[in-house]
Amino acid sequence: MTYRNLEECIIDLEKHGHLIRIHEEVDPLLEMAAIHLKVYEAGGPALLFENVKGSKYRAVSNLFGTIERSKFIFRDTWDSSQNVIALRNDPMKALKQPFKYIGTGLAARKALPLKTLGGVPAGFEEIQISDLPQIKHWQGDGGAFVTLPQVYSEDPDKPGIMNSNLGMYRIQLSGNEYEVNKEVGVHYQIHRGIGIHQSQANKRGEPLKVSCFIGGPPAHTLSAVMPLPEGLSEMTFAGLLAGRHFRYSYVDGFCISADADFVITGEIHPGETKPEGPFGDHLGYYSLVHPFPVMKVHKVYAKKGAIFPFTVVGRPPQEDTAFGELIHELTGGAVKQEIPGVKEVHAVDASGVHPLLFAIGSERYTPYQQLKQPAEILTIANRILGTGQLSLAKYLFITAEEDRAISTHNVVDFLTYILERIDFHRDIHFQTNTTIDTLDYSGTGMNSGSKVIFAAVGEQKRSLCTEVPEVLSRLQGFGEARMVMPGIVALQGPAFINYKEAQQQLRSLCDAIEEQGPLPTLPMIILCDDSEFMSGTLNNFLWATFTRSNPSHDIYGVNSVVENKHWSCDNVIIDARTKPHQAPPLIPDPEVERHIERLFAKGAILGSLRK
Repeated sequence: MTYRNLEECIIDLEKHGHLIRIHEEVDPLLEMAAIHLKVYEAGGPALLFENVKGSKYRAVSNLFGTIERSKFIFRDTWDSSQNVIALRNDPMKALKQPFKYIGTGLAARKALPLKTLGGVPAGFEEIQISDLPQIKHWQGDGGAFVTLPQVYSEDPDKPGIMNSNLGMYRIQLSGNEYEVNKEVGVHYQIHRGIGIHQSQANKRGEPLKVSCFIGGPPAHTLSAVMPLPEGLSEMTFAGLLAGRHFRYSYVDGFCISADADFVITGEIHPGETKPEGPFGDHLGYYSLVHPFPVMKVHKVYAKKGAIFPFTVVGRPPQEDTAFGELIHELTGGAVKQEIPGVKEVHAVDASGVHPLLFAIGSERYTPYQQLKQPAEILTIANRILGTGQLSLAKYLFITAEEDRAISTHNVVDFLTYILERIDFHRDIHFQTNTTIDTLDYSGTGMNSGSKVIFAAVGEQKRSLCTEVPEVLSRLQGFGEARMVMPGIVALQGPAFINYKEAQQQLRSLCDAIEEQGPLPTLPMIILCDDSEFMSGTLNNFLWATFTRSNPSHDIYGVNSVVENKHWSCDNVIIDARTKPHQAPPLIPDPEVERHIERLFAKGAILGSLRK
């Protein structure tokens, strides 16, 4: 099944039991998002909101809510897309297995973008920003946002669709200082293609022409978030995964997708920004107000019967988790080609993706010697932290398979393997005053923070405790110690005030533990505000620890020393208490939660999803 538009996908999903229509009027102010979150959590279907308060347009969400539904949507183009990407990653595969890849040429030919006759596509009408569903997701959000946009820009020095970028950069439709119907906010993070285009336009002293496509075949949405191999454009991949050409035309110099449901065109002028945000984001906190480019709206178009797709982001897992799984399946081999020696890299979704990476590499440097310490995997680690979006990570745990098979996707087993082998006097490596994720407020400023590599190979050095050591019950000012997993304990402490006081507190804590004697079976302690929460689930530990700590500022050690600029210790303590400078977490609105219960009541349209 290949879809010419979003409506065809919705009809297909409904036919096969993957979608529910909600006929009752629903408020885009918090209600639609709250319904979506509840349905996603229950593993429920896609939702078509047919009566959106304040807008004549329908809206759909949770299209990609499960990996099974996502692969169902792309069931007829999935294999050919994988094969084309595999050939881009490793062209020699075609020579090694010619019959396996014989169809990729035809698939790729269908994928090339197709320019249609100029002008506004048939069936499109001109509308205003205020006509769109004004969906506000979290009560602290600065306004309504587009959360599944396909933001299109071209290289000003080499214009044309084959030198374009299609990215998913959130669009703020209302609120703050934006002039209604005339301006929207464009939020993009570092290492994004649109940033290169804007820099080039700025050098030329010209505004950057931007088009925001919303809707269309689901393949177009997925293409906007794909990290593609060099030489494979998002527009080509959109056609490849859709099974048909990406159709486009130009109006007033702006690219118009003939298959989109909505198109917003406008210009970003050099040096012009406005406050954007707050926005409830995928780390589980609000991204705060910052100056970001403002797009001066030129025209807004909607096709007849247009449907507005959206998603809701928040503390993972959420619908974008399925995006991540799809991307990994399609491009999982790419990182092996880009970074020689790497076997696996896993951006841990439960930690908010960017804060935490697990990796498995190789140790091939000295095969004539018994492996004693990390060597090649340190080279690989630095390559990982210098590659695209992976470079935004704060924590990287890396090892090499030796005596048994391990997987980065088995969190407890992977961390156990490393903690049993790591030498804390040698195997911790910091990078300070560097870049981190724009959305991560644990650092020292926007995009600013630190990184740490925990590297471990060789024979097992220690056994890990499975019960809280008695010594942790005798610490003044700290207590309620609870096991998180073997070798890791959550310890509750006083509220964080500032770093000067924290350093004194942690120095006292480290001294108190050291006085009790060695604790070899407990390599890691997590200092937190609530040890019951921290130890309650593995996801709580991954989320709270790695989103609330900045390695250079929040890692301490029992018996720590600095020798020749290398920091070492006997036991690592990560201060994962909430800090005053960090962004507030996302908390559902209780009144909205009560109000949407009507849809989940027994006999109601979503009653089958009740817990």
